[in-house]
Amino acid sequence: MHTPLSVVFALCAALSNAVATVLQRKAALTVPRSQGFRAGLMLDLLRRPVWLAGILAVIAAAVCQALALATGPLTIVQPLFVLELPLTLIVASLLMHGQLAGTGWLAVAAVVAGLAIALAAASPTGNRTHVPLDRWIPALAVCMGVVVLLALAALRRPEGRARAACLGAATAISYAATAALMKASTHILDEQGLVAFFSAWQTYAFAATGVCALFLLENAMQAGPLVASQPALTLGDALVSLALGITLYEEHIRSGWWLVPQLFGVALIAAGVLTLSRIPLTKTLVALEDERRTA
Repeated sequence: MHTPLSVVFALCAALSNAVATVLQRKAALTVPRSQGFRAGLMLDLLRRPVWLAGILAVIAAAVCQALALATGPLTIVQPLFVLELPLTLIVASLLMHGQLAGTGWLAVAAVVAGLAIALAAASPTGNRTHVPLDRWIPALAVCMGVVVLLALAALRRPEGRARAACLGAATAISYAATAALMKASTHILDEQGLVAFFSAWQTYAFAATGVCALFLLENAMQAGPLVASQPALTLGDALVSLALGITLYEEHIRSGWWLVPQLFGVALIAAGVLTLSRIPLTKTLVALEDERRTA
């Protein structure tokens, strides 16, 4: 296990995902809106160069994530994606030629410090490479069930923060399941070769869950402001990935009095995320797009 290398790859993936999120948000605001899920949404987005640039960033993030998961435990790699939210807002402010307010930078510092404290206190260990099928079945069934419930809850709500948050949470679970399956596939590729990789059910399962996550993400981008969907996405991904790492890959975190600094770190992250979620950067982005459409 090469943890420092996996951390570098995970940070690169988080930055790429942040860039992709902002570009996809900009593209999603230029296509027709709908009250329900719309199959034609993807076709509309394919005609937007900004969205295609976002997809390239997604691909770069996926490659970095696969390398991170191949060299480190799920319980270290995926929590680092909490940094997507502050990175997303920083990238959004740069694209709008604006500045992140002082409270925003304090919130970013809180998220970074909280993540460092939580991970240092947890000190995740273990990096199982093979997971038996009898563990996959209940884990994936629970993930799929919760995703369906969240999607149905989103459909019953009008466009706005609640709908975006539900879809963001559904996307988070899908991304966490994708990461867990991707980790298994990368180990199969590394240990058994290309033929085994394309013969493994995990390869097609992570591709399917990845497509599902992308579809949910695009609808979340349209459902409401970025600061509503992104907190649910980043925090949910980290928490579900932590649970999957422990239950599927038998990874361990320290318990006992170490739980105190872990909870303190989580509290710092939550406070930072809640503060960042109130920064109206995307309101400016929406206004700019609306002006362009009416010009």
